[in-house]
Amino acid sequence: MSIMTSTPQSHRVLDGLDEITGSLEDLYRDLHSHPELSTQEHRTAAKAAEQLKQAGYDVTAGVGGTGVVGVLRNGDGPTVMLRADMDALPVKEDTGLPYASSVTATTSDGMTVPVMHACGHDMHVTWLTGATQLFAQAPDAWQGTLIALFQPAEETGTGAQAMIDDGLFKRFPKPEVILGQHVMPPPAGHISYRPGVTQSTEDNLEVRLIGRGGHGAWPEATVDPIVMAAATVLRLQTIVSRETAASDEVVVTVGSLQAGNRGNVIPDDAVLKINIRTFDDQTRTHVLGAIKRIVDAEAAAAGAPMPPEITTGDYFPVTTNDPQQTKHVAKALRTSFGADRVSELQFPLSVSEDFGSFGREWGVPSVFWYVGGTDPDEYRRAEREGRVAEDVPTNHSSKFAPVLHPTLEAGIQALTAASLSYLGR
Repeated sequence: MSIMTSTPQSHRVLDGLDEITGSLEDLYRDLHSHPELSTQEHRTAAKAAEQLKQAGYDVTAGVGGTGVVGVLRNGDGPTVMLRADMDALPVKEDTGLPYASSVTATTSDGMTVPVMHACGHDMHVTWLTGATQLFAQAPDAWQGTLIALFQPAEETGTGAQAMIDDGLFKRFPKPEVILGQHVMPPPAGHISYRPGVTQSTEDNLEVRLIGRGGHGAWPEATVDPIVMAAATVLRLQTIVSRETAASDEVVVTVGSLQAGNRGNVIPDDAVLKINIRTFDDQTRTHVLGAIKRIVDAEAAAAGAPMPPEITTGDYFPVTTNDPQQTKHVAKALRTSFGADRVSELQFPLSVSEDFGSFGREWGVPSVFWYVGGTDPDEYRRAEREGRVAEDVPTNHSSKFAPVLHPTLEAGIQALTAASLSYLGR
């Protein structure tokens, strides 16, 4: 069912939603119970390919590893590409859901970790599956070509590029526009968007601080890398508070500090894993330079025997929505949902995506928006009590689990309305 009165064209397509809602619920619960890490999405990809084939799409699997592309041609008209990501995270689920994940997997470096759909990519796959089925069932309501792309490895920032490098642009029709969406913590059924820059650049660094280990009873004979690391962590906080303007949106997070394994042994080194979010090249260059300056200076101040080793990790470019096409899509969403359910964000989000790689490298405008996934009553209660930060789980939390309804319907309706604004007869 649609959650708001929609346009006549989208109403004709959405008429079939009630009939497939049950099977989509089953698909979502199945995907949630069987999450897969980045580049390991074999089962999820097979499910997506099977659904597309049953709906009559021309399906190509194994694009960029585990990526899946389905193409449905329905006469002359524009070509629109819809994207959903498939991978999960190394997080132990704590939602209490009857279909919660108990899956573990082996990472690329040989570690066994719990796995959870803590970012909602299972919902994204279900949304795109539902929308593709509805378009296949209502060919008289639209014309053109619809491309459904199920992408691997978004969480590592490598999946979009892997599909591009595997000949995506040569093997499939070039679209007029690329559309994508993400489930987020706001109330289910609410849509938000932003023209221009909508998500940050993300850099990840691993810093190895090299000391000289020894006995905990004789620290004077050592260069303690843990003290060095602690001083570095504290000094890094001043990049945001003292080196960037209040108007510059910057986030510097030390998400991991690893050193030693016994209380009476001073280790030889300590490793920091640092995550950086910025929104323009000038600020990014300054922040990265400041991190190197601080890391080197703290090591020198501690008398480290060697300078720190800095290794770059996952990188996500800034996500930018085409302003004209964003205005076009926003109008379609407001018409479909009502103006009270669709809002423009005043500031970009400090989360990151590799969705923008498709449009940027293909030379195609793209639009990315956000669909709320929290029970509306629970969200309003948390707002009234001033406890949104405490009581509303965010993406990547072990407790993150979008409420199934109306999140399921809202995402499908949004994809349908946005697509039909280009493909509708």
